Amino acid sequence: MITLTISNQKGGVGKTTTCVNLAAELGRLGYSILVVDIDPQANCTSGLGIPPSGLDISLYDVLLGGASAEEAIVPTRWEGVSLLPSTIDLAGAEVELASVISRETRLRRRLSGLRGYDMAIVDCPPSLGMLTINALAASDRLIIPIQCEYYALEGVGQLSRTISLVRENLNPNLSMDGVLLTMFDSRTRLANEVADEVRRQFGDIVFKTVIPRNVKLSEAPSHAEPIAYYEPSSTGAQAYRELGKEVSELWLKTER
Repeated sequence: MITLTISNQKGGVGKTTTCVNLAAELGRLGYSILVVDIDPQANCTSGLGIPPSGLDISLYDVLLGGASAEEAIVPTRWEGVSLLPSTIDLAGAEVELASVISRETRLRRRLSGLRGYDMAIVDCPPSLGMLTINALAASDRLIIPIQCEYYALEGVGQLSRTISLVRENLNPNLSMDGVLLTMFDSRTRLANEVADEVRRQFGDIVFKTVIPRNVKLSEAPSHAEPIAYYEPSSTGAQAYRELGKEVSELWLKTER
């Protein structure tokens, strides 16, 4: 199983949207996908149609309560997609993990015994705290979503330093494997300038697929559905369909 982490400490850049919709598209391509929601806001959990308030066991119990990952995993309505869900309980995990031995690799160890999945996709909180460190330590691949707006690259330098520290101390294989341009509005000069600058800085690791600003894409979470199921003909759905193909070609087809 490949573990793919989606991270950027800036909020509102499309991490959860990408996690939900990339998982759905890879599931539709025939892969078995496990979504791991390590964000206490649990937006990825609710976005996949699982109400966090109704859960008896969550990722919190896996990291800190002695539950196994298998016990906490729940099926979703979406083809090929299972979920290791989050609840608000995870908000206390940052503090509680501070006193735990090998706290940075807790997630990696909990996921290591899982079988039957082609990929785990981890949705991170908008911070560089202990939960995100756990996700980075568990990662085989890392995608950074960057929105095509002013201040887009703000904080990427700090994230790069964190990645270097994790690589040196916890996960020698960690690197930025993909940069995804999100919230792109082709009508504005700013969006095009930001996209050009991101491509200049990151080169070949920038995905060919660009995620546009799209009303249907914004509406889909309120219906607890991935865009492929909510409005499959929308430009947002088309973009994530293409991203799913790119990710499959890059990292999954060679694994089969």
